[in-house]
Amino acid sequence: MARVKRAVHSRKHRRSVLEAARGYYGNKSRSYRAAHEQVMHSLQYAFRDRRARKGDFRRLWVQRVNAACRAHGSTYSRFIAGLKAAGAEVDRKILADLAVRDDTAFAHLVTLAEGALGSSTGPTRPSSPTGQVAPPAPAVPAPAVPAPGPTSAPGGEAGVAPVAARKSRPPKAKAAAQEA
Repeated sequence: MARVKRAVHSRKHRRSVLEAARGYYGNKSRSYRAAHEQVMHSLQYAFRDRRARKGDFRRLWVQRVNAACRAHGSTYSRFIAGLKAAGAEVDRKILADLAVRDDTAFAHLVTLAEGALGSSTGPTRPSSPTGQVAPPAPAVPAPAVPAPGPTSAPGGEAGVAPVAARKSRPPKAKAAAQEA
């Protein structure tokens, strides 16, 4: 039986490693030893990050749903609890898509969730280590709107001069010509 010569397969393997390392910095794309080490690490990073990406997207969806819930006067935790109580099985990916693209459908889901939970505001949390509940914060009165003054334009904000009444600076070329 003839002996096995391994040069063809060795070269093929080295060539495939160097092709996988194209674009890497410095010696990692030219030297087989450095390229092989970097390609092995790169494959491990890719394997790890394909799984980490799923958690990253879930966190993004939760943030989007929470922002939309707060825009509709609820919170994320109450919204999700209300959906579970109502028996609505909608995952966070779809909820985030509805929050971004279809605000009316999301508002309907918020009202459905709030209706399933009832009108209770949830348990009160003690604010001190002794267990005493803090009194409710006093209502802040709305700021008084100042009466229209001489700089107010009809229908405009108080204290802001209309655009036509504002003085604008002349361009530098005109200013130089006026001085001369």
